[in-house]
Amino acid sequence: MADARTVLVPDGLEGERVDAAIARLFGLSRTRAADLAADGGVSVNAASVGKSHRVSAGDLLEVQLPASPASPTLEVVAEPVPGMTVVHEDEDIVVVDKPVGVAAHPSVGWTGPNVLAGLKAAGYRISTSGASERQGIVSRLDVGTSGLMVVCTSERAYSVLKRAFKERRVDKTYHTLVQGLPDPLVGTIDAPIGRHPGHDYRFAVMDSGKHAVTHYELLEAFRHASLLEVSLETGRTHQIRVHMAAVRHPCVGDLTYGGDPTLAARLGLERQWLHAVGLGFEHPGSGEWVTFESGYPQDLQQALDRL
Repeated sequence: MADARTVLVPDGLEGERVDAAIARLFGLSRTRAADLAADGGVSVNAASVGKSHRVSAGDLLEVQLPASPASPTLEVVAEPVPGMTVVHEDEDIVVVDKPVGVAAHPSVGWTGPNVLAGLKAAGYRISTSGASERQGIVSRLDVGTSGLMVVCTSERAYSVLKRAFKERRVDKTYHTLVQGLPDPLVGTIDAPIGRHPGHDYRFAVMDSGKHAVTHYELLEAFRHASLLEVSLETGRTHQIRVHMAAVRHPCVGDLTYGGDPTLAARLGLERQWLHAVGLGFEHPGSGEWVTFESGYPQDLQQALDRL
């Protein structure tokens, strides 16, 4: 008998072939995973796929696994997250201010703290919709990006907000400090993003990538850098970081995407200067438009002061 398993593809597997993703998620050999796909036992977003299909973070991956041996699972284990604060809570949602160094949810290869574990440790009941390791999650932030995230605590809220994010009816506002002075000072970057062909866990602007649109506006210009307000039409992995690097204005402190290590050291930065400052959406319960704001964390504020 087969064991039907359903998971949402984590960030770390963005762009991987489906056979490689299955091998890593469930501990199978690449050959066995390819055989499962060839036998029609693999689907992505409810459509049957072959072994060479490329998965994206957030895809719904369904696999008919052999009944034995038992497959490993990603579980949410309650663990307090120092520095994570709850900005708002009600019967439908919890809005948190996520610190740097914290993942949104458990994922393959990540052993540090995560938002869901922190909420579970604080006694919150999270929606059971979605894969077990990311129940209630409708949007995510990178481990190295701080700021606002919403997590659903009711099943209806999960369904409503998941659709709102998919249909781009959510306002996501970020502030980022980038190197140099962008020209024009207000602009839009419309360029597809895909997995970098030569580097794991990096992304790049490429013709074969997924549609991605970033809007930015200058808030303040400094001698060596510029503070921008950014809004996203799409939510690709590393989108702001990739787009700003593509126009030769990488986020300050973002060494992965071309940031100047000397400037980062001078400002005392150990990560990219990027913070999710605002979040707005129709409340899934009341239908009213709600907005939330987050101030800069200490490391980003200190870097700005030094600049």
